Amino acid sequence: MSSGKLKGGGVYAFLGVSSPFDPDCTFVTSPVFPPLLLAAFRLAIALYALFVVLFAIIWGAVRLDDAQTYFSFFTHLSYIGLLAYYWASGVQTLVYATRGQYPLRKWYRPLQFLHTLLYSSITTFPFVVTIAYWGLLSSSSTFSDKFNTWNNISVHAMNSGMALVEILLTNTRPLPWIHIPFTIAFLACYLAVAYITRATQGFYPYDFLDPHIQQAKVAAYVFGIAIAEVIIFTVVHFIIRLRIRLSRRKPVESTSPEAIDDWEEVERPSDNSA
Repeated sequence: MSSGKLKGGGVYAFLGVSSPFDPDCTFVTSPVFPPLLLAAFRLAIALYALFVVLFAIIWGAVRLDDAQTYFSFFTHLSYIGLLAYYWASGVQTLVYATRGQYPLRKWYRPLQFLHTLLYSSITTFPFVVTIAYWGLLSSSSTFSDKFNTWNNISVHAMNSGMALVEILLTNTRPLPWIHIPFTIAFLACYLAVAYITRATQGFYPYDFLDPHIQQAKVAAYVFGIAIAEVIIFTVVHFIIRLRIRLSRRKPVESTSPEAIDDWEEVERPSDNSA
């Protein structure tokens, strides 16, 4: 093996990308479902998430005249991350179910890294969104009409359910610790988006980011969310470890009648034996 390959492998291994990539096909298998059923389940969730996003944008354009603000909210951006992952993983799993391999394993290493990083984000950000919304942002308008009720349940509650599906019902490996700085950097980038929104559209996506209202508390909220992300990342990491440990426990195999017949056929003494 060349030194260049060792060096490249080392860098990507440090970033959570094995070489060869995903040798046990953990990204496209489940301890509960066969691959084809897992693919159908993922694609069904992807279709629902796509419907939620499109309906919300169209509803905002036609009824509320605020569709231009949709991409200013971290809730929506993280939900689109879920949507993207479920489409990508659903298609990859479908290919695996029909061909025994999936394309991502042969793609360029940066794409493999981005897929693993996307997985780390979609299994942690939804919990940040759910906790922040129901803890800080929900109000009497949350269930004010049918659209708000359905939309808020979809993006502020079902999002965490979607994350749990990937955490508990797939064979994916624990989140690499090196991904923590990347997820924190994503949150910092969103903070910039929030203030760009204030400068260009005249409003803060979230009131707790408005220094005129919260004053010194803004920094506390920002650091609190970053700390929450680290805690959630750690919890998810160890939940996945526990799931792997439990799924590796093999049940006691019962002896089938066919196996008994085969054994008797081999071990039964011949008629000429004493």
